[in-house]
Amino acid sequence: MRARLDSPDWLTAPGTVAVLDALEAAGGAGCARFVGGCVRNAVLGAPVDDLDIATTLTPDAVIAALKAARIKAIPTGVEHGTVTAVRDRRPYEITTLRRDVETDGRRAVVAFTTDWGEDAARRDFTLNALYADRGGTIFDPVGGGFADARAGRIVFVGEAETRIREDYLRILRFFRFFAWYGRGEPDPVAVSACASLKGGMGALSAERISKELLKLLAAPDPRRAVAMMAETGVLAQILPEAASPARFDGLVSIETEILGDCDPLLRLAALLPADVAAVRAAAARLRLSNAQGGRLAAIAGAGPAIGAAMTPREMRRALYDLGAEAFADRAKLAWAARPDGDPASWRALLDGAAAWTRPVLPVTGDDAVAAGAPMGPRVGQALREVEAWWIGEDFPADRGAAVRRLEEIVAGSGAAGRR
Repeated sequence: MRARLDSPDWLTAPGTVAVLDALEAAGGAGCARFVGGCVRNAVLGAPVDDLDIATTLTPDAVIAALKAARIKAIPTGVEHGTVTAVRDRRPYEITTLRRDVETDGRRAVVAFTTDWGEDAARRDFTLNALYADRGGTIFDPVGGGFADARAGRIVFVGEAETRIREDYLRILRFFRFFAWYGRGEPDPVAVSACASLKGGMGALSAERISKELLKLLAAPDPRRAVAMMAETGVLAQILPEAASPARFDGLVSIETEILGDCDPLLRLAALLPADVAAVRAAAARLRLSNAQGGRLAAIAGAGPAIGAAMTPREMRRALYDLGAEAFADRAKLAWAARPDGDPASWRALLDGAAAWTRPVLPVTGDDAVAAGAPMGPRVGQALREVEAWWIGEDFPADRGAAVRRLEEIVAGSGAAGRR
């Protein structure tokens, strides 16, 4: 008996029905099937986010069919056969069946086809080559995809080396899918192919690599996948700065077993050394955003050491110097380096960072001028000196005391004002 999906909500949603009705009105019953991640995740009982549809209709016919049904059509990638339909504010990515005409390891030249088997044969892994019709019936053109999905086997469609040579990003995708869905021992043929062809990733764009890497690190527990990447040399190929995996393993353990969260960028930081220059080089090579690169640099930069035995006063000083985000990041990584420490002490640091409100120096430039400081650099210098006193006193909110200290500094009567 053919396998079927257990009537997931997205399959019977009004928007889904409307899109399929529009396509079948133009191409007949069975001209469109769901494919890839939505089918795979439905088979595994995992959440479904993106809805991808494969169809025998050409892109022009898809656009015409959607417009006839008054469904918004966006030509997101018509040269590759893709049109996005939007109904009830939900996107449906609709792609014409394709076969590869030419590949160069980065991109493919495709031709449209009406053969479901040809379309399936060009996909990466068997568990991603599953299709389902509107009634939930599952089609497995390459054979074994349904069984592989259920067993957690990440197996290339056809010959592993052939699939990788078509697009070297599939090396990272193998480890990403193993991190998310793999169970048991990895397919040795796939691992061997990834190891032998890893040099081909040098031709990939940095954006594709970083996007795939962060998706991999977002898996609930990517430790086995990252360990395999290190063993095969794949990790060094894309992240030569990668240091010892011990801190990474400790962080994932803390996140999964204690904190119940997952931060792929912090996991990337855990793989990198505590060296700002190396971190900035990695961020630049991976073309990370300014915000992402800045956060990584703040984690690796100089500053107070974070430890579970910090006093509240030391914690407040470190929070002021680093900011709450960098403090929490460093605290988690320090904890990861010493995962056998008292969890309650580390949690107290993180809770303190989450609740912290940055104190405001109770005097301003106007106060410095009023105290007699001449306009110009002396105002800023006086404020910096009074701020150093204020920090040393543990951020007192007493404005009067701060004004008096500022007056002393401006008058040159305190140690901070003497030359």
